[in-house]
Amino acid sequence: MAPAVPVSPLAPKSMPDMPAIDGVRFASGAAGIKYKGRTDVTLVLFDEGTTVAGVFTTSKCPSAPVDWCRANLGAGRARALVVNSGNANAFTGRKGVTAVELTAKLTSEATSVPASEIFLASTGVIGEPLPAERFGSVLGDLVRAADPDGITEAARAIMTTDTYPKVATATVDLGGVPVTISGIAKGAGMIAPDMATMLSFVFTDAPVEASALQTLLSRGVKGSFNAITVDSDTSTSDTLMIFATGAAARRGAPAITNAQDPRLAGFAQALDRLLLDLAHQVVKDGEGARKFVAVTVEGAEDDVAAKRIALSIANSPLVKTAVAGEDANWGRVVMAVGKAGERAERDRLAIHFGDTRVAVNGERDPDYSEAATSAYMKNEAITIRTELGLGHGRATVWTCDLTKAYVEINGDYRS
Repeated sequence: MAPAVPVSPLAPKSMPDMPAIDGVRFASGAAGIKYKGRTDVTLVLFDEGTTVAGVFTTSKCPSAPVDWCRANLGAGRARALVVNSGNANAFTGRKGVTAVELTAKLTSEATSVPASEIFLASTGVIGEPLPAERFGSVLGDLVRAADPDGITEAARAIMTTDTYPKVATATVDLGGVPVTISGIAKGAGMIAPDMATMLSFVFTDAPVEASALQTLLSRGVKGSFNAITVDSDTSTSDTLMIFATGAAARRGAPAITNAQDPRLAGFAQALDRLLLDLAHQVVKDGEGARKFVAVTVEGAEDDVAAKRIALSIANSPLVKTAVAGEDANWGRVVMAVGKAGERAERDRLAIHFGDTRVAVNGERDPDYSEAATSAYMKNEAITIRTELGLGHGRATVWTCDLTKAYVEINGDYRS
């Protein structure tokens, strides 16, 4: 097992109080999948009528649980979610399919709900068969122990190299009735989502139909989980799902069947903020991270080009190691802009570190101050802004620095 690492210095200074969500119950336990002496499996139970939506990895080598969830998602209904850490059940061939089928069977037997309304997710080592039979010894106890207040422990149970559990919550008005949205996430390495994040689950008591949920979720990931990167690597297991119990309808909340319903505007905004909060927490827990970095590109030909250039900067090992060394090496930003494959003109470029313009019109700013810029680079939160001067395209992505600890953590990840 990899050596224990301290909690990320970028972690939130306090965790929010996570209110119970009507219609959702949580329980976590230790199945001994990989870790010893810690929880590694979470069961979430939903009241009948819960709707569900999800987005998943675009990897061409998805895990068996991703395939299972995709197959079940079409019906738009959910009664249970089982998540394990320590083993991704990815690249495990027929054994992986057998493992998800057995997990669903054991869960169905323990909960008396159909396998078609059970969703599964796994995270951890790739290529190792998942000993799903071990869930049989804990699922019955988890069903009996399931409690509305177990969401924070659930966030802890799905951790792998994470250094802290990631949670967020919001309360918002829906048709004059307060509804709650809460979410958990895990992820620290293999973070370059092309859909969502490594694993993230959002829960609400709002009465929203599955098709409307799907529209909101697919739209919400674009500026949140699809705009973060730790190491440019997209996981085989990336899963983001939202579950809506509809319990707030008993308090008078209106049933929402269309994502364009104007009554849903506040809910949609709150969901977007919650997804961004969780996404930022994933970056702040990047393996070995000491700096939280926002990369903004302005003046590109269009927004797509701006995002590609921003990701080129954010994913550059040379940019990330310079940030780790607190070195405002703007030459590495120029390099990353130039290699992105999008239109850029050297003599129009301007680069800012924080409020300090370090380069303009293709050369170092005549007023550049090494002392001021070096002082800025000592901050935990760093902003790099590049102006291309070509159009109105704009994008922001978030990343972290690249330190020796990242190599240490991943050098013995399977050990």
